[in-house]
Amino acid sequence: MSQLNNKSDYIRQWIVDILAVLLAGTTVGLAYFFFQNSNGFAPGGVGGLATICYDLLNHSINWSVLMILFNIPIFVLVTIFVNRRLGLILIAYLLVQTLCVEACEMLGFNAYCKANNGDDFEIVFACIATGVISGVGFSIMLRRFGASGGTYAISALIKKAKPESSVAYVAFLMDASVVFIAFFVYDMKITPTICTLLNLFIANVVVDYVLSGIKNGYKFEIVTNNPDELSAELLQRLKHGVTEIRVQGMYSHTEKYMLVCIIRKKQIGEMMKIIKSYPGTFASFSKITEVFGKFVP
Repeated sequence: MSQLNNKSDYIRQWIVDILAVLLAGTTVGLAYFFFQNSNGFAPGGVGGLATICYDLLNHSINWSVLMILFNIPIFVLVTIFVNRRLGLILIAYLLVQTLCVEACEMLGFNAYCKANNGDDFEIVFACIATGVISGVGFSIMLRRFGASGGTYAISALIKKAKPESSVAYVAFLMDASVVFIAFFVYDMKITPTICTLLNLFIANVVVDYVLSGIKNGYKFEIVTNNPDELSAELLQRLKHGVTEIRVQGMYSHTEKYMLVCIIRKKQIGEMMKIIKSYPGTFASFSKITEVFGKFVP
């Protein structure tokens, strides 16, 4: 029975992995096709270097081919030397990306292009859209697999060769090199360079936001002499659980109670009103980025 459960869990895990790769790859591919490839700026990392070469060669070589040429060798090395499963997942993720772009081209979809709209500022909107949409795709990969592309793969290879080395600087060097090269590739114009920086920034902000958790909240720690009355009111009005802890004040050496309650952001004002109605109550609160269980955001 346990073997059947293990096998079904293994199959279920692979199904979820495949769906995550399809969703993430399609999301990033759509961002690249509709907003990036036709507007003359680059994303970060290895993909950014491939895009720069694509623009440098005046689109004479297919973008998907360059992405594969730049990334596949790195992912193959990860498969061989670091983690076979992760390497295969990254390869599949890249193929979904490129196939999505090719499918959009074959179907004749029109990209959001500044040349078609006649306004140089359209590139800024394309840059913002690329950062937001691709950031969501990167977040799916990072949340599920802890990796989202060539920069991580290079870091993993360096870490494998020299376990004692710190590889936190790899992403910075990759992104900085993309911005530096972009300045010269795009005729030393400021707008494409700024858009490259803006795209990197927005994508990272989106990734941080998604990875920090959608089910976030605020934890209140309330020291009070009226734990029963206060906890009953919190349960009734805020509809969130309360945990009671016995504490002792070191100044007065008197026994008190501390109530711990996690609430939503929009409930902070109501929580403050409740606490102020109990004289002698002291409270502090802090933001928490992820809540597991039955917490309702």
